[in-house]
Formats: sequence, C-alpha cells, structure tokens
Amino acid sequence: MIEAFSLFSGSSGNASLIRSGNTALLIDAGRSRRAIACGLASAGMGLCDIHAVFITHEHTDHVSALPQLSKHEGMPIHASAGTADALSGLGSLIRHPVIYTESVGSLTVQAFPLPHDSACHVGYVITDTDGDAFLVATDMGHITEDVQAALTGCRGALLESNHDVNMLRRGPYPAYLKTRILSPRGHLSNTDCASLARLAEAAGVRHIALGHLSEENNTPKLAYDTVAAALSGDVHLTVCERCTPTRIM
Repeated sequence: MIEAFSLFSGSSGNASLIRSGNTALLIDAGRSRRAIACGLASAGMGLCDIHAVFITHEHTDHVSALPQLSKHEGMPIHASAGTADALSGLGSLIRHPVIYTESVGSLTVQAFPLPHDSACHVGYVITDTDGDAFLVATDMGHITEDVQAALTGCRGALLESNHDVNMLRRGPYPAYLKTRILSPRGHLSNTDCASLARLAEAAGVRHIALGHLSEENNTPKLAYDTVAAALSGDVHLTVCERCTPTRIM
C-alpha cells in the first residue's frame, strides 16, 4: 500500500514523498537539500533511501535542491525532455517524452501533461504492485481531460488550491502577475480545485490533499472550506503545510 507525504508545499518550495514497501520516490525537490533531508527524517527516512526523483517542471520552487542532490546523492532524476532542456546546466537528467511510464522498484510512475507556463509541465500517477495509486497534479491553469482521466483508479491525490480569486484581485500583486496566475496556463483557484475535487471523489479518490497554496492570496481555512463544501463528506481532506511535512495517506 502506498504512503504519501507532502514534505512542504507552496510558492516557497514543493516536494512530495511517495513510498511503498522498500521503494521511495520524491516528486519535485523545491527547497534545499537540507530541508528535504529534515522532511524525510520526519517520515523515518533519509536521502539515502530515495530511489529516484521525478520533476514536474523547471520552476525554482520545484527544483532548487536538484544541483545538490545530483552532486551528493547521485539518485536518478527523471524529467520530460522540455524540462530537461530548461535545466540543461544541471547535468545528467534522464529525459522522457511528455507522456511516459517508468518503473522503479515496486512503484510505476506515469506522466501526463498539465497546462502551465513552463517548458513542459507534467503530473504523475504513482502505482504500486497491488494497484494502489496516488496522483500528483499541481501548477495547472485549468482542468483538462488528461487530469480527469488520471484520477480514475487513484486512492489519493495532491491537488492544487492556489488562490482565492477575490483575494488575488484585491491583493498587492502587479497586474501582469495577477493575469498570469488567472490565465489558462496559471494556477487553479480554490473554486477550480473544488470542481476538480468533486470529479476526484466521483472517480473513487478517498484522500485529497490541497497543495501549492499562495501565502498572499489564500488561507488554509478558505481553501479547505471551499473544497469541503463541494464534497459529500466521504473523503479525507487535508491542507498541506507550507514548510513542514503533511501525511496525506
């Protein structure tokens, strides 16, 4: 059975731990190597226990630790070819098409495209040998057929609930940044996430974590209340902590 943790989540950095049996993976590595090691320690693990890293896209809040992980740990780092090109100075990333499947120990990772203003952004479905599955899908400007299809068969999901639209529009961000966030290649609002969570529940997902919350344009309570109102109550809903680990399932 899969265990999933958000090590930290938000504009200051993102990384998730997915493990089953003796296999453990990181999805993204968006803070320091030390911060990731501290997060893993809370789950009883160390960097030496990580078998591979899978990167969603090249933005700093998802890749900050990669140079140090590549230099000191040497675990395989997987990314789409577009993301690998954007990170060309990093070194030996394992390049893949946008849609790909990779097996690591007892886990199988399937990538699918997501709409975001990056070189080539993907989400992941991670499945173990018993068929238990978990979805990671953040940093997307709108809900697509790909992410809806990826939800099917997943027991848990990490979904983006980035901003409250009214807070964003009234907030201090410059106009160009507000336009970027609200665009079809920006980030999901709480209301958008509620729609996606409703689809997830209908697809059989029973553990939903809300991630990538904006510190300036959202609050954990707003995100939770907006999404919870869209669900039947048969789903375990949690909000990922910004700087400390959150167990999802």
